[in-house]
Amino acid sequence: MAAGLFERLKADNAAVWDAYTRHDFVKGIQSGKLPREAFEFYLKQDYLFLIQFARAYALAIFKADNMTEMRAGLNGVKAILEIEMALHVAYCADWGIAEKDLETLEEAPENVAYTRFVLERGMAGDLLDLMVALSPCAIGYGEIGLALAESRDTKIEGNPYLSWIEMYAGAEYQELVAGMTAEIDEIAVTRFTEPRFAGLSKTFGTATKLEADFWQMGLNAA
Repeated sequence: MAAGLFERLKADNAAVWDAYTRHDFVKGIQSGKLPREAFEFYLKQDYLFLIQFARAYALAIFKADNMTEMRAGLNGVKAILEIEMALHVAYCADWGIAEKDLETLEEAPENVAYTRFVLERGMAGDLLDLMVALSPCAIGYGEIGLALAESRDTKIEGNPYLSWIEMYAGAEYQELVAGMTAEIDEIAVTRFTEPRFAGLSKTFGTATKLEADFWQMGLNAA
């Protein structure tokens, strides 16, 4: 059953997904009380994270079986290198983090663990393995942003993280989320079989745990 594969994976890892999407880092963004040092460390590491995810989408081109899939991978690479990186650099500048400082950063162990896991799953498996490993980040941020934007408990006035919430709750990012969810289901049409579910669920669960560790990395730096 290929339809709704992402939702099946999320349901199969409900506790882990909840720990990721409701992490104390996320709650700090919601209340506006997240220590600035935690957020700035996260922002810096996220720059390096994007570089590795660009490599992952480049790998998606290699793993593709047809031109449609290759173009989707190319679009992912271009979106990161030509759009997201520039936006991230500009956002970091708003927080007083210069581009030259981003270029000399050292990757935190949590960053290395997460991004290399994604690349390893992509290299060892097929395109579906890779996209499942990527999905907790790409789709999860959209779910988190939307949930915070719609929650009555989210601090609006004076919240220094409001722009972060608005970015991931915004129509442009939500469209990306819908597109990736649909892409996973489309890829699954020719690659998914029921015996694969356990392995894919394990990949999804591990990637989600590593996402939560990425949040914790920021808290630990404060």
